[in-house]
Amino acid sequence: DYEGFVCSLLLPEAARRSSLALRAFNVELAQVKDFVSQKTIGLMRMQFWKTVVEDIYRDDPPVQPVSVELWKAVRKHTLTRRWLLKIIAEREKDLEDRAYRNLQELESYAENTQSSLLYLLLETLGVKNVHADHAASHIGKAHGIVTCLRATPYHGQRRKVYLPMDICILHGASQEDFIRGSREQNVRDVVYDIASQAHVHLQHARSFSKSVPDAAMPAFLHTVAIEDYLERVRKVDFDVFHPSLQRRNPLLPIQLYFRSWKKTY
Repeated sequence: DYEGFVCSLLLPEAARRSSLALRAFNVELAQVKDFVSQKTIGLMRMQFWKTVVEDIYRDDPPVQPVSVELWKAVRKHTLTRRWLLKIIAEREKDLEDRAYRNLQELESYAENTQSSLLYLLLETLGVKNVHADHAASHIGKAHGIVTCLRATPYHGQRRKVYLPMDICILHGASQEDFIRGSREQNVRDVVYDIASQAHVHLQHARSFSKSVPDAAMPAFLHTVAIEDYLERVRKVDFDVFHPSLQRRNPLLPIQLYFRSWKKTY
């Protein structure tokens, strides 16, 4: 999670370590699906993290680096247990290893994982604001949608497709098209529709910007990376397999720093 790491470095010092702990926790959960060969083993890992969270709130964390750091973050900022458990529950459901039935299902997944993480980041910053929560909800959904798009070439190489089935069917694009890396117009149309929804969520999030306190802005720095990907995929006419999209933007840290300095998202 390179982008998350860089974003965390730009947080106020009081929240930085806690942010890194939360992102490490999120990465641990996200990797389960890729690293286990059987669903049963994945479920065991998820149960381990559920137990870890319960132990953390009993002030008895296991001696494991991420768990200890997460415990420190929970104690320091009185983080809400519900958001941590919601991330685990949604990642557990995702072990089913199938495509999302529709865009709403992908948005629900993004809300329960990425948005929940943002709610926790807001807590580390001491922000309790309904407008910030609304913005976090939309940014999390945009982030989840973009992550799904970005991972399409990687998943295709492993003969997996997770893009919403309703949009694929609408444009007559099959799973095989994505597995073989098709750059035909119908595949681009699927990517356009999904990317457009991420853009809509980004615009919705920004509609709250005047009501969101400055203290919340560092939690929303990931909008820079989301916007960067959406702009780059637009420039290649929504060819999700274009080689340029597989390269990291070397200017991203500078763009993040500038946005941090401007206190906008």
